[in-house]
Amino acid sequence: MKDIYAYVDRHRDRYVEWLQEICRQPSVAAQDRGMKETAAMVERYLKQLGGEVQLVNTSGFPVVYGLFAGESDRTLSFYNHYDVQPEDPLELWDSPPFAAEIRDGYIYARGVADNKGNLIARLAAVDALLNVRGRLPLRVKFIVEGEEEIGSVHLPEFVEMSRDLLQADGCLWEFGYKNADGRPQVSLGVKGMCYVELICRGANTDLHSANAAIIENPAWRLVWALSTLKTPDERVSIAGFYDKVRPLADDDRIVLEQMIYNEEHTLEKLDLCSFLLQLSGLPLKEKLIFQPTCTICGFQSGYTGQGAKTVLPAEARVKLDFRLVPDQDPHDIIQRLRQHLDQHGFSDIEIDAYTLEHPARTPLDNPLTRSVVATATEVYGIRPTIMPMSPGTGPMFLLCQSLGIPAVSVGVGHFASNNHAPNENIKVDDFIQGIKHIAAIIEDFSRQS
Repeated sequence: MKDIYAYVDRHRDRYVEWLQEICRQPSVAAQDRGMKETAAMVERYLKQLGGEVQLVNTSGFPVVYGLFAGESDRTLSFYNHYDVQPEDPLELWDSPPFAAEIRDGYIYARGVADNKGNLIARLAAVDALLNVRGRLPLRVKFIVEGEEEIGSVHLPEFVEMSRDLLQADGCLWEFGYKNADGRPQVSLGVKGMCYVELICRGANTDLHSANAAIIENPAWRLVWALSTLKTPDERVSIAGFYDKVRPLADDDRIVLEQMIYNEEHTLEKLDLCSFLLQLSGLPLKEKLIFQPTCTICGFQSGYTGQGAKTVLPAEARVKLDFRLVPDQDPHDIIQRLRQHLDQHGFSDIEIDAYTLEHPARTPLDNPLTRSVVATATEVYGIRPTIMPMSPGTGPMFLLCQSLGIPAVSVGVGHFASNNHAPNENIKVDDFIQGIKHIAAIIEDFSRQS
């Protein structure tokens, strides 16, 4: 692979320019801003590299699909997304979020880590292999959607009408990061999600707060409902919530013991004194990876502006997410949530579902896992940290495991990439190293059986 690595080094500036170009194009799905232009840009990149490209329309934003022929029928697919999070709050950025400025070896831009850096690294790896070897050793597919940051709402449509396009022997998932010690992470799955909004309604209009003596406040009612969902020891109180959670297997325990998680650095970076429940060591890692969650993501009611306004709100809303682990089913969880609220006297509280995604895992002994780990050790000069499952969520089950396709995550971010936050960034050197790693995976996976 030395010839490929040398080519990547020689064309480093060109690949960085590709990344800057796409990062300078806003693509905020939540606001339908720049989505058509960014999809066209991805389509152009794939065509310029010689791929067969389809822009697959859905009821939402299109999926860009690319296919590159290989010497064998063995197929490796890449899942990525071209949409990004909104850039707010703007005042906390040190440079404009879509300027893609490079400072001190880092490139700063909304979406550079999540997920445009990984997308361009994979395109660059294909480019390097084609230019040096004149061919790819296996078939490569790109599946690049535009709604990941809003829950992949219309991706099931794409899967339903494009199952023949998705078939592959393995899929490299969208993300990956380096730990604080510079060791790359390899993730073998994602948690599922049940994301809902609870809505409690009171009077048909906001009232003067003097009426709180005789008119029920929906904000209080929603707070009381929330208090029934979880106990102070972090146990979710919904009946049957843990019924399908798998016990920790011996292999999982071994991987967790070997998994490096820098507790001290993480606490220092977050300006915290301790983790939840004073956890550390193996119990901390087990809770992070293998335990489900129930989290309040946002609460809205009444007046929250500057100064005082004595108001009795007419409505209260809270957004919740439940991160799920194998074998929990998000559809089952939402039914149990409904039953729980009804049984506790809150049948009037509405549930509006946003994202329902299944958890997904790939076995440690899978050929794709072996390829990713072996080539990471070669490229980075250090054995990667293996994450049995990412604490995050994505439509991996829908695109991969439900179709019998193993998926592994690896990428160009780092522990302080600030995904979804101001000053999102990656190291330029990590981006170049990531291109080499993808090229090495393509070559090695073509030989796996």
